[in-house]
Amino acid sequence: MTLEGLLPELTVIRKDFPILERALAGGMPLVYLDSANTSQKPQVVIDTMVDHLERHNANIARAMHQLGAESTEAFEAARDKVAAFIGAPERDEVIFTKNASEALNLVANTLAWRGEHQVGEGDEIVITEMEHHSNIVPWQLLAERTGATLRWFGLTDDGQLDLSNAHELINERTAVVAFTWVSNMLGTINPVAELTRRAHAVGARVVVDASQAAPQLPIDLAAMPETDRPDAVAFTGHKVVGPTGIGVLWGRRAFLDGLPPFLGGGEMIETVRMEGSTYAGIPHKFEAGTPPIVEAIGLGAAVEYLSHVGMDAIHAHEQAITGYALEGLRTVTGLTVLGPLDAASRGGAISFELDGVHPHDIAQVLDSRGIAVRAGHHCAKPAHARFGVQSSTRMSSYLYTEPREIDALVEALEYTRSYFKLD
Repeated sequence: MTLEGLLPELTVIRKDFPILERALAGGMPLVYLDSANTSQKPQVVIDTMVDHLERHNANIARAMHQLGAESTEAFEAARDKVAAFIGAPERDEVIFTKNASEALNLVANTLAWRGEHQVGEGDEIVITEMEHHSNIVPWQLLAERTGATLRWFGLTDDGQLDLSNAHELINERTAVVAFTWVSNMLGTINPVAELTRRAHAVGARVVVDASQAAPQLPIDLAAMPETDRPDAVAFTGHKVVGPTGIGVLWGRRAFLDGLPPFLGGGEMIETVRMEGSTYAGIPHKFEAGTPPIVEAIGLGAAVEYLSHVGMDAIHAHEQAITGYALEGLRTVTGLTVLGPLDAASRGGAISFELDGVHPHDIAQVLDSRGIAVRAGHHCAKPAHARFGVQSSTRMSSYLYTEPREIDALVEALEYTRSYFKLD
């Protein structure tokens, strides 16, 4: 497997992430292969957040003093940076939430309420079997609350969406189609344009979970043809080298304007009378109360950092390091990768089984050697059930991952086999 796609400035990039210099108990160097869970943070994000708290801390949009103006300016500048990062047609279409789960719940909940896009009895909601729980449970709740029917795409044996019955699943009764751009368990990259086009052809709304896509794929919503552009896209800050506690919901203006407010409180109003209230326009209609100010500012610094490196370059690096990992894992006896085996058609999260060893035991042995991976169902229990397993071990790379770290993983997996006397 060629490694020609690796970022040429990889050594410099790694120095931007101070935690990667850490030695763990016993002096083992940290090998961080859990970036699909949460990414590490570059020094510029840490410094930006500290600087704001030390020098500019104040509430936004309500304090009539210099600090308040500085804080508001920094918060709204972060919105501009996020809009540029995803190519949003309008910056006001970017809504700040606390995470991707809240963003998806915002859409699912407001579709249950009276309004232009209300889902009702007789409507159908289509999801997929590979979704993260955050893109399953909200739609189950919407179906329960409205009398709509929940349907889903199955999976092929190689971890792709089974589109053989797409015309039957997406039909004139379909109100919403919700799916992940990149699977957090299988790594599968889904055909966003094709599914969106099919849904729009029957008048359905499209909601895309981009939590695993935004960190590694170039996204340019404005460049998408109208028929191929989803109606809403959600992602979370902590996977794009930003802080926790901040997420993003992008939505078409016409779609967001037709949704009722999700939360009531300060700053989402136009005016309040005891007899009733009117509401602000987007984005403020969906940002009730004091928002995660410093987290949004940190996210702005994060996406600016990724944009400076270049998302095309990051994607090429992910493909190269993922291909190298797939090649290395293939050499481990008794190891089975779940999901596509072609690095070009998948993201950097690789879930696998090792015959005779529980995933939690694998993770614990790897941790003893300084290697951080994830073990469990990865909030994707239906996808695991589809492949007849309760859980798996998952390694996931990112822009700072080096080939030597993949080598360390493979060596540690061989050690795991010998530790459990599998030879």
